[in-house]
Amino acid sequence: MKFFWLPAALAVGVCAAQAQDSVSRGRALAREFCSPCHSIGKSGSSPHKSAPPFRTFGQSFDLDQFPQRLERGISSGHPDMPEFKFNSDDARAVRDYLRTIQQ
Repeated sequence: MKFFWLPAALAVGVCAAQAQDSVSRGRALAREFCSPCHSIGKSGSSPHKSAPPFRTFGQSFDLDQFPQRLERGISSGHPDMPEFKFNSDDARAVRDYLRTIQQ
């Protein structure tokens, strides 16, 4: 009975590790697909002057709804912005990463 807490503690640790993996995956996706134009960190200017920094996305978008936008396909009226379409896991990972850098 003394070790009853151990499975619960391990489950919490696994959930925290999975959340961190999602954030890491989201950061990697942002770096791969978005960093040529957008600033993807907590500071710095975007390489493309008209591309908003990711740390400000929470001011313009509901981050809870952002994965659905990524799954449908993100496109912009800007001619330099390619269309991106993510699967659900990757879309949620990008959202999880965005949450960690919002101002």
